[in-house]
Amino acid sequence: MIVYPNAKINLGLNIVEKRPDGYHNIETIFYPIALADALEIVFPVGNAEPYVWQSTGRIVDCPPEKNLCIRALNSLREAARQRGINVPCVGLHLHKIVPMGAGLGGGSADAAFVMRYVNELLHLGFTNAELSTLSATIGADCPFFIQNTPQFATGIGDVLTPVSVSLTGKWLLLIKPSVSVPTKIAYSKVHPRKPQLSVVEITSRPIAEWRNLLVNDFEESVFSEYPEIAKLKDYIYAQGAIYAAMSGSGSAVFGIFDNEPHVNENFMTDIFVWKGRM
Repeated sequence: MIVYPNAKINLGLNIVEKRPDGYHNIETIFYPIALADALEIVFPVGNAEPYVWQSTGRIVDCPPEKNLCIRALNSLREAARQRGINVPCVGLHLHKIVPMGAGLGGGSADAAFVMRYVNELLHLGFTNAELSTLSATIGADCPFFIQNTPQFATGIGDVLTPVSVSLTGKWLLLIKPSVSVPTKIAYSKVHPRKPQLSVVEITSRPIAEWRNLLVNDFEESVFSEYPEIAKLKDYIYAQGAIYAAMSGSGSAVFGIFDNEPHVNENFMTDIFVWKGRM
């Protein structure tokens, strides 16, 4: 089976408060987009190994046992073992397309899709709710990719509530520069506070109103350290975007358009550019 773990963007991101455990509670809307990796799942007959791993495309710079896909498989295998179910050798071939360090959730999507589809193919019987709980141990936004529909996320991004916001028919332009943003820098200048309007209230309004209302609290600290990312947002607005923002803690910036955007090819040097229908 070949499946396509898709990326996400954040529609607004408010850092609400710092938690006793050192993490931060947030409010955001996770929205799935069509940009995706490709993941092949097979079951090699007679192989005594727990898994066979292959990765192509973008280089995932870590040993297999630390890759989120393998961690997800091992967690699912252990959960199945506790139910008396043996998971045979699983062959995984990930072709990586979604850029890393971008705020797009690509690694979390890969992990969630491993859980979803190994569970489905082997008829392991785990519900989506159970997979969401299990995948949260891999990454806070993994449960979103189990649901894979627009979700209002609170807590550390793991408490999800479905929302009706729809961007169907719009165009998305996504640009990621060569830099990636360390989490420490992203949080360096944030000032946790409860927003006057929640992202759910704002996104229920026409998109034309989002520009002055829907904010990503990470932009202040990230843009001051990486002005080239701020320039990307200005560039996207200059192309006619209705709304533009950084996704997550960066470094990808996206714009929402009524019509297909046209990007100057000279602007594409050393950056990742993708556009597609929502």
